[in-house]
Amino acid sequence: MTADWFFAALRHDRAVVLGSLALVVALAWAWLLVGAGIGMEEMDMGGGQLMLMLPEWSLGYGLVVFAMWAVMMVAMMLPSTAPVTLLVANIARQRAAKGGAFGAGTALFVLGYLAVWVGFAAVATTLQWGLDEAGLMSDTMGLANQVGAGIVLMGAGIYQWTPLKETCLRHCRSPLDFLLFHWREGRLGAFLSGLGHGAFCLGCCWMLMALLFVGGIMNLAWIAAIALLVLIEKTLPWGGWMCRVIGVVLVLWGAVTVAVVA
Repeated sequence: MTADWFFAALRHDRAVVLGSLALVVALAWAWLLVGAGIGMEEMDMGGGQLMLMLPEWSLGYGLVVFAMWAVMMVAMMLPSTAPVTLLVANIARQRAAKGGAFGAGTALFVLGYLAVWVGFAAVATTLQWGLDEAGLMSDTMGLANQVGAGIVLMGAGIYQWTPLKETCLRHCRSPLDFLLFHWREGRLGAFLSGLGHGAFCLGCCWMLMALLFVGGIMNLAWIAAIALLVLIEKTLPWGGWMCRVIGVVLVLWGAVTVAVVA
């Protein structure tokens, strides 16, 4: 009877956690699909022709772009946290059995993880603002200079082979090991553990996120492709060697891009 109750509780935890993550991710993707709140301004070109242009940068527009980046990070990164979040939910249930608050640890862990990517969104927004002001961004929110795009591609490909990438990816692919060696007790500990996991995830994926400047920040197909790549690297058995293969592809792609322009 006790075993039946335990496994039923685990199934319930899995359903709640996965359902919650799926709902948040679905809402994030829905917001991106409707334009993420970024309105296009119309410019009269004469002869009855209108051209759509992005708004001029201002504090208000910068906040909208920041919100777009933050939601985009949630949509892209949250699915790959499902394995570690399920383990944290199991820890939370064990703590609840000893008088703790069930569910608080799980929510705080996820919030800590997302806080890292919200911080990344702030940096990315600032970078986009600077590039746009320097005339290096196109109307599609991608790099206008193909040589620059090729360099980013090659940089992302090379990073796939670095020891830092390998170390961070190993932590992301081994959620149980991460919790065994990095979990901290208490509600603050859960939040800090989420920050720690987010830091490893950032170290693993930041150069892949830089590829958004290559394909266009609002290119949903490009966003989905990068999100799928992150999910493969972090969760599938063959994600480790796939990371190296993608690195080679990106380096070759970038070299061809630069060569064609030159």
